[in-house]
Amino acid sequence: MNVYQAIETRRSVREYREDPVLEDSLKRIMTAASLAPSAHNAQEYKFVIVKDKERKKELVKAAMGQRFIATAPVVIAAVSLNPEAVMDCGVLQYPVDVAIAVDHITLAAAEEGLGTCWIGAFNQEEVKKILGVPEQYKVVALLSLGVAYDEPEPKSRKELHLLVCQEQFSE
Repeated sequence: MNVYQAIETRRSVREYREDPVLEDSLKRIMTAASLAPSAHNAQEYKFVIVKDKERKKELVKAAMGQRFIATAPVVIAAVSLNPEAVMDCGVLQYPVDVAIAVDHITLAAAEEGLGTCWIGAFNQEEVKKILGVPEQYKVVALLSLGVAYDEPEPKSRKELHLLVCQEQFSE
């Protein structure tokens, strides 16, 4: 699979098989995250890998009852270590840096034949407590990971001309 195929075929997966994620696959996926660009190449984030069934059940409660979290073999929490940093352009650094790394995870997972779902609906304080994340940091996303139960249907996307402007912004 090439990167364009991974981008085109990747879907959010909310039903997983019980098959475990192989350690070699997980290492390659997390290596892809470590290779992601970040502001000043600082990589001010950490990833918490969760496999424990009881801890995943706790995460379900903290994530508004999204039950598929408990059935995914792996859940990855992406944590910003510097949520106050602002880039020169005036944009917070952490959402950009972590999003790039998490996207690398999703594409590497697709290459490994695994599905993912980016989860943004969760209680920050509860997830921090469950995972032992210090108060000064921010959990940016949870990501479920595993073998998809079946192939999710493609989502519709806007046509390119509705998303891309040439030379100057236009509505």
